[in-house]
Amino acid sequence: MKSKIVRHTPDSLPPLTAAQQAHLKALAAQPDNAIDTSDSPALSAAQWDTSVRGRFYRPIKQQITARIDADVLDWLKGQGKGYQSRINAILRKEMLAHKA
Repeated sequence: MKSKIVRHTPDSLPPLTAAQQAHLKALAAQPDNAIDTSDSPALSAAQWDTSVRGRFYRPIKQQITARIDADVLDWLKGQGKGYQSRINAILRKEMLAHKA
């Protein structure tokens, strides 16, 4: 059987039905203590010790054009794949050093 793949972007989502809107409104009005969390066990201290804040955070990238000296670019590219990520890491390290 051939299946159809449907893709949506945030700008092209189908409108919510009246029933969906009512359901969302009811959920939003519900107090936190009314939410059933019985299927979600509490985390132990050991699990919290190994947790990482922002593990799945991915900053939004913006495409730019920058002029970089040829020797600097050769050095970055010479280290292998991912030179743009290395440029970003170098700039982020410098930014964070000056923010502190």
